[in-house]
Amino acid sequence: MRYHTEYPHNPSTPVPHCSEPRSAIEEAKPTERASAAQFGTSAGRVETPVIVAPPPCGGNPHVYLNPLRILALTRYGRLGASSRLRFYQLAPGLASAGLSIEIVPLLDDGYLRSRYTTGRRPAALVLAGYASRLARLLGHGLPKLLWVEKELLPWLPGWLERLLLGRALRVVVDYDDATFHRYDHHALGLVRLALGSKVARIMAAAEAVIAGNEYIAAYARQAGARRVVVQPTVVDLLRYPPRSGWRLPFRVVWIGSPITSGYLEMVREPLERLGKDGPLQILLIGAARGALNGLPVRHFDWSEASEAAAIAQGSVGIMPLPDRPWERGKCGYKLIQYMACGLPVVASPVGGNAQLGRA
Repeated sequence: MRYHTEYPHNPSTPVPHCSEPRSAIEEAKPTERASAAQFGTSAGRVETPVIVAPPPCGGNPHVYLNPLRILALTRYGRLGASSRLRFYQLAPGLASAGLSIEIVPLLDDGYLRSRYTTGRRPAALVLAGYASRLARLLGHGLPKLLWVEKELLPWLPGWLERLLLGRALRVVVDYDDATFHRYDHHALGLVRLALGSKVARIMAAAEAVIAGNEYIAAYARQAGARRVVVQPTVVDLLRYPPRSGWRLPFRVVWIGSPITSGYLEMVREPLERLGKDGPLQILLIGAARGALNGLPVRHFDWSEASEAAAIAQGSVGIMPLPDRPWERGKCGYKLIQYMACGLPVVASPVGGNAQLGRA
C-alpha cells in the first residue's frame, strides 16, 4: 500500500525544481542522526508490506521528489512493539523528509498472536517468513539502503547473513535488545561456537548501528562498528493523555506481554505490603492472565488504540528487571510510556532504566 501527504497548492505558484533529496540518516553526523527519527508520528494500521512515499514537491500533488529508497526489514509486523515503534511509527515522518520506505516484516502478526496465546512458534509461519525474506533479498531491484531490525535471519549462520547484506550498497542495523546474548550466552556450546560472534560481525560490517541504550552501543563499539547512534524508543505524545490526578484506590500500572509478565513476581512481596497500607489496585496491560495471582489485579487486553488510556488510569508505573546480561539490553520503553502520561515511575536500575532515571 502506498500513501503520501498532500499539501494545498496555488496553481499560480511556480513549482520549484526537484532533485533527489539527501537522506537525514545518510547525511547527518553520528551525534545528530538520532534526531532524524524523532519527528515521526504514529502511522495508521495498514497491511504489510507498507510503502510510504514522500510528500509532493512544491505542494503539487502531481510532482514528486525523487526519493532515497529504503527497504526496512523488521522482525515483526505492527503487533511487535520494537517493529511498530522503531520502524512503522517513524515512517510517515521520514517520508515527509523525502524518503520512500518499504517495510517488510519477517514474521507476521499471526506468529506473535500464537506465541502470546499458546506459547508456540508456528513452524509454517516461520518457514514462510524465511522463504519470503530470502526471495526478497535475492530478487532484483534492491534499494540503496537496507534498514534492518536486529538481523535478517535469526539462528542462521553469520556468513549467510553477511552474504545477503552484501547485496545492498549501504546497511543500517537497529537493536533495542541485547540480541547478541541469545547466541554468545546460550546454554549450548555449539550455538556459542557457531553464532556467538554473528551479531558483532553484522555490526562491524554495517554503515551504522542504531542502539536503544548505552549497553548495546558499547557492545557495537567493541565489535568495531563504524558509527553508533544511541536512540531510545520514542512515543507520539499526542497519543498519551495526562493522568487525571490522584484518586483512590492507589493504582500501580504495568504494561508488557505474556512473555515478559514473569518479571512481576519480583515485586509480589512489596505489592502485598503496599496493599496492607490502604486500598490498592494493580493494572496489568497485556500480561498473562495468571500474573500476580492472589493480588488485587485488574487485567487489560493490550491494543495499540487503548494502551495509553489504560496507562493514564494509573498512579505510578513500574518496571522490575533482574540485573542480568539480557535485561541490561532493555531500553526502558515502559518508563517512557508512563512518563508520557505524567506518571511517576519505580524501576530496577538496569539497562536503559538507569539512564532514563538520570535524565
